[in-house]
Amino acid sequence: MLPDLPPLPALTRAEGELIDRYLDVVDLLGRINPARHEDTYGGLRAAQALVSRAAELRDALALMHRRGEREMHAATLARALRVLDGERRSARVVVPPDPDN
Repeated sequence: MLPDLPPLPALTRAEGELIDRYLDVVDLLGRINPARHEDTYGGLRAAQALVSRAAELRDALALMHRRGEREMHAATLARALRVLDGERRSARVVVPPDPDN
């Protein structure tokens, strides 16, 4: 049985799209990270997919801007990222600590 997750904060449809596309890009960057993987093919496939996902992220931001959503409500968006496991997912993008230290 899965644990109860905190509720997702109220987001506009465009903000929800922004969060989803951002996490898509983060996931792909984590798969590309050369400090975490030894497989070039998986990294290549992720890099190829990154192009279209980055365009979708750009489009989500452009839609927000066109709709007059000029401000990013960082605290609310950060809460949504936490609920959607964004901390773990984004940790795969950074260089891991040196095991010798």
